[in-house]
Amino acid sequence: QVQLVESGGGLVQAGGSLRLSCAASGRTFSTYAMGWFRQAPGKEREFVAGISWSTGSTDYADSVKGRFTISRDNAKNTVYLQMNSLKPDDTAVYYCAANQFGSARSRTYSYWGQGTSVTVSS
Repeated sequence: QVQLVESGGGLVQAGGSLRLSCAASGRTFSTYAMGWFRQAPGKEREFVAGISWSTGSTDYADSVKGRFTISRDNAKNTVYLQMNSLKPDDTAVYYCAANQFGSARSRTYSYWGQGTSVTVSS
């Protein structure tokens, strides 16, 4: 079983940047595809970015391509989401998720964190 803890959320002005981190427990982090999802108030949760367990390939939602970057550090059991050029529409609770042996394009994940809130002011 994997436990995930997100951090790095906060309040930022439009055009600014934030880096989210997700720390995972366990010794098999490198075997998990990792993903970031978000849920804005009154909306359904949506996929943001994913990174595979094997090759490190990545996938992004169209709405964040060119602005967000997902990366992982297997030595630290951590996945990151670098968010640049933030917009008010990026305001949401951001969740990280883990799926063993999954691909970057996975949309079904087995383990979820509690989320970290991001607010982008205009």
